[in-house]
Parts: sequence; C-alpha cells; structure tokens
Amino acid sequence: MCLTVLAAPRTARAGDGFDALEGPLFSAAPPSRESVVAVTAQFTPSTADRAGELTISVRIEPTWHIYSITQAPGGPLPTEIKLHPSAEYRLLGDFRAAPLPDSKIEPAFNNLAVETHHDLVEWRAPIEVRPGADPAALEIGGIVRVQPCNPDSCSPPQEIPFLARLAPNAAAAPVAAPAPPSSVSSVNSDAPQAAVPEEEPARAKPAVLAVRETIDRPLPDDKIAAFQPTALEISGDEEQKETPLTTILCFGFLGGLILNLMPCVLPVIGLKVLSFVQQAGQSRRRALALNLWYSLGMMSVFVLLAGLAVSLSLGWGQLFSFTGFNVALAAVVFTMALSLLGVWEIPIPGLFGAGKANDLSQREGGVGAFCKGVLTTILATPCSGPFLASALAWTVGQPPLKTYAVFLSAGIGMASPYLLIGVFPGLIRFLPKPGAWMETFKQAMGFVLLGTVAYLLTLVPWAYIVPTVAFLFGLWAACWWIGRVAATADFGCKARAWLSAAAFAGAIWLVAFDWLAEVTAERFQRAVQTARGGAEVAAIAGDEDQLQWRPFSRRALDELIAAEKTVLVDFTADWCMTCKTLEKFVLNTSKTRAAVRRNGVAALHADWTHASPEVTTMLELLGSKQVPVIAIFPAGDANHPIVLWGGYTQKMLLDALEKAGPSKAVQLAAEQDNGKAQL
Repeated sequence: MCLTVLAAPRTARAGDGFDALEGPLFSAAPPSRESVVAVTAQFTPSTADRAGELTISVRIEPTWHIYSITQAPGGPLPTEIKLHPSAEYRLLGDFRAAPLPDSKIEPAFNNLAVETHHDLVEWRAPIEVRPGADPAALEIGGIVRVQPCNPDSCSPPQEIPFLARLAPNAAAAPVAAPAPPSSVSSVNSDAPQAAVPEEEPARAKPAVLAVRETIDRPLPDDKIAAFQPTALEISGDEEQKETPLTTILCFGFLGGLILNLMPCVLPVIGLKVLSFVQQAGQSRRRALALNLWYSLGMMSVFVLLAGLAVSLSLGWGQLFSFTGFNVALAAVVFTMALSLLGVWEIPIPGLFGAGKANDLSQREGGVGAFCKGVLTTILATPCSGPFLASALAWTVGQPPLKTYAVFLSAGIGMASPYLLIGVFPGLIRFLPKPGAWMETFKQAMGFVLLGTVAYLLTLVPWAYIVPTVAFLFGLWAACWWIGRVAATADFGCKARAWLSAAAFAGAIWLVAFDWLAEVTAERFQRAVQTARGGAEVAAIAGDEDQLQWRPFSRRALDELIAAEKTVLVDFTADWCMTCKTLEKFVLNTSKTRAAVRRNGVAALHADWTHASPEVTTMLELLGSKQVPVIAIFPAGDANHPIVLWGGYTQKMLLDALEKAGPSKAVQLAAEQDNGKAQL
C-alpha cells in the first residue's frame, strides 16, 4: 500500500473517507462558481409486491464527465455516495448505475479501464422504510462526491449535498413490517443496513449465484438460478460431488505422493536421508519398524487435520493463518536447527543427534522417527497440488467418514516412498556410505531449517516480527544453557539447567509478547498512517508490470458484477507456497496481463493469510476449504463462475479468461468499432 501511494496516482477508495487526494495526472482547474454537476434525489417506499428504491440523479453539463462508483483503484477519483445515518430507513443493497458507464483503456493510467458518465446518470439502490414511519415526512440526506472533468482539465473534487423525498406518484401510506431478515453486506453508508428477506418479488431479488467448478462442467438447468448481489448463494457442481469415492481416494494418494517433492518439506526430507544412511546395514525388520514409525507420524497429522476439517471446518493449511501457530512452529523449527548446529541436543532418542560423525551411526529411535514424520507433514501443509486440491475440495459437505478416508489416502500417498524403502531396504544402497560427510550434511540442514524460520516469520503480522525474533533469541540462550551441561552430569544438575532455561525463556516470552508487542504495534500503526497520509489506498499493485489488484470484499464483488464486468478473484495466502509460485509464474505474467487488460477484466485479491471471514465464507460457497483457488465471474453470466482449484497452467487460465469473455463495456466498444469499420 505504501509503495502504491508513492508510485501511483493517489486516489481515495470509495468508502467512508472524503479527504481529497489529487493525482499528479490531473491538471487542477480553478473551481467554477457554478458547478457543472447537479444532483437530485427521490425515493419510493416498500409495498406488498416490491421493495422501496432510492434514486440519485446526476446531470452533467455537455463536454463534461464524471467517473463511476466502480472505478478501479489506480485511476481517476471514483464517484462516492455517502448517506447520513438514520433509524428511519436502511439500505438493502448496492447502488447501481443506469445507464452503465462508458469504459475506455487509458495508457496514461497504465492501461487501466477508465469508466465515465456523461449527460445524465441515475444510481438506484433498494431501501426499506422503518415499519410504521410516514414516508411522506421522511427525508434521506447525503453527499455525492464527484470530480468533473472535460477533455482539457479537471475541477477539484466536489461534495454535493442532496435531500431525497418521497416521489410524487409514490404511495405515502406507512409500510408494513418486513419479512424475517437474513444477512447482507452494507454499501458505502453509515445508515443502519437492512437484511434481505428470504422471499422477495422478482424485481427485488433477480438472482442467486451458482457455481461451475470446471470449465467444461456447467450446472444442470434446474440448479441455475439468478444472481443477487446482496444475498450471494453459491451451490457446488453436483456432477463433481457424484465422483466415485475410489477416484477421489486415488487423487488423494497421488496428491500426497507429490507433496514429497514440494519445497516446504525439503528441509526435513534431508534429515530423513540421514536416517536412511543410518539404517544401512541394519536388519530389514528394524528398517521397516523405523519407517513405520515415521509414516505413523505423518498419518497422525493427517488424522488431526481431518478432525479439524470435520469439527471446525478448517481447511488444508489454514492453521498457518493463525499467528500463534506460526510463532510456535517457528520456535520448534528454530530449536531443532540449534540442535543440528550443535548448540544443544534434543532429549528424544534418535531425533537429531548433536555428536560427531561417528556418533551419527547410532540407531534412530522410534519416537524420533515419529516426531520427524509429524514435522515433515506440518511443514508440507502450506503446499498443495492439482490432485490434492481436487480431493480435499470434494470432502466439503461430505460425511465425516469419507472426509477421514480422503485425508488418510493423502497421508498414505505421502508416506508410501518410506514404506517402500522399509520393505525393500536394499534401495538404500544408492546412498553414500556413512562417514564424516554426515556431520557436515547435518549442520547444513541446520542452516536450511533457519531458512525455514525466516519463511515462517514472513507469515507473522509485521507488528509481531520483532517480538517473535526476541523470543527466538531467548530460546537460543535457553538451549545454550542446557547444552553447556555435561552429558555425564547427574540428574539434579540437568534438571536445574532445564528449569533455569525454561524460566528464562518464559520471562523473555512475557516481555516480548506483552510489553514489546504493544510498543511495536503502536509504532507500526504510526508508520502506516504516516505513509498513507491519512488516506486508505485500495490498490495493491500499481506499476505496469503488475495486475491492477483490488482487495476482495463482498461489496467490491457485487459492485463489479452489477456493472457487468468480468471479474477474476485470486484466493491466496502468504503461507501458501503453491499460491505464490502460481502467482509469479502463471497468474502475473505478460500473457495473463494482456488478456486481463484486453478484456477489461477486474481483478480482486482475496487474501486468506489471516483467515478473513469474508474470504472464508466465499471459499465455502465455492465449495473449497483451501487455497489456491481462481474464480472468474463472466460479465452478464455470473450464474456460471469458472473455478480453478489447486495447480493450474498458463493455458488453463487463458482458456478460462477466453471462455468468460470481456466485460460488457469492452464488448460494446468492440461492437461500435466494428460498426464504424463497416460504415
């Protein structure tokens, strides 16, 4: 956000704030004595067969224009509508423009689609008057903030007040009590927001959004309803849900097998290589037992994740959205790295030896093998793949027994290479023989685990990074204190060292996350406010080498769909390595950017790093509990969003964008150009 403020035209997000931020691309003309924009408003109350409606009309002088309320960040200042709070009415949905704005790709704004209104535009939104209130006596006040421009210059932003009264031909009788409400998202207003009744006439409830999970799997006609922005209801693809369990189990097995190749687990896989070397020359029974313990450690995590999915609806990798989990895991990995580097020795037989190379030939313990399996699987959860994503998405809404079966199939797939080596220990002969190299390799793996700690710190909120590092330093001192006690010391000496180290680490934890966390949080907030200059900038990326992302929200999605735009939503998280890889090499590429800009596609960034409720709800409606997920809502056909789960290729993404088609404004512009060419 801060970089956007410095590098991009400064714009204000359509919302609560009205502090003007003039962009450098605007040539600010002196304010005219008479505004070129006139605002009028009126409303109609609810009746037995239709919802009430608030209409705000804006008349614009010839040669002048204003910008739409859905103008994407990074461009001109969008129009804003703000209503005064009142208990006499409440909005039922977003404002919609009639006619739709003109859209044109502007090179001056990094090829962003600029949406403009000319002559006359009306914004309408459904409203509900308080039961028993007299509509004839009601006045709805507010402000329309616009920036008028002509081909030569732009006037400064203007805040034009309005007062809406009952329409002359509307019925003025007090309205009856509404039907029982359901949840609804508010739309740019401080007024109390209304809920949408479950049963409404076709005018007030034109649609419910349904989902197609793959490009070539449309929903049956009887499953397709219409779209309603304020009560979005998405149902899954019944065809996918009817996939045989055996097929899904095969997908789970293959997905688990592929996890062993993901970068998330490589630090611990390297340690498992040492275990294989140690097993060389041992009996087949011993090697099989150790690999069974390792596999059981893996399976235990999959069983735990299945239980969390069934009981708490937590998806694959979602634990990484919790700050406490990331801090705890960073502490565990950090102390293991210290053990590999010889600072101390973990008191679990065979987990990580701290001796010399000749000590590494000692037999690995079953408990140590089990713990390695647990750690390997936990570190694998930020990664995903095509088969695994499809299998886990299938479990949404399934009975608990099937959910456990699919998770276990993934666990068996991940453990299968180690079980295979346990059954055929002769495969270990391809590895080097035990020797001094093992000590060097072990220490190198310690530094790799420290790199894993650095990665985990990127998942911690910025205000908690310094406290977490301070806590890790405290753990370092505690481990050093334990490690300096001689191995031949008596039990009392070792116990005192452990108690002293634990007390010191606990004291550092209290200081770090009680006092220091509060200090760093305050400093972080001040820095953000200073960088923002008191304004909230909504754009995530503002340079021409990035897609023009807008933060995801239900309101933003509803506005864009109502404006008949094709919308691409990227559901992602910072802890999802698969997401970051796909975004860099598939999503944010020159080919994808060209397709998005050519078709006027609006891009929304749904960040699930810290378990956003809005993002979680939308993922569940799309039939998923994990990321990555790409959802593309075609313009004018929001009943059929195209959803890509897990890994996707450049061709799959481009085919999905091509199938979705351009936004309505781009379609109209293309038709006009074709008409002129024919003339």
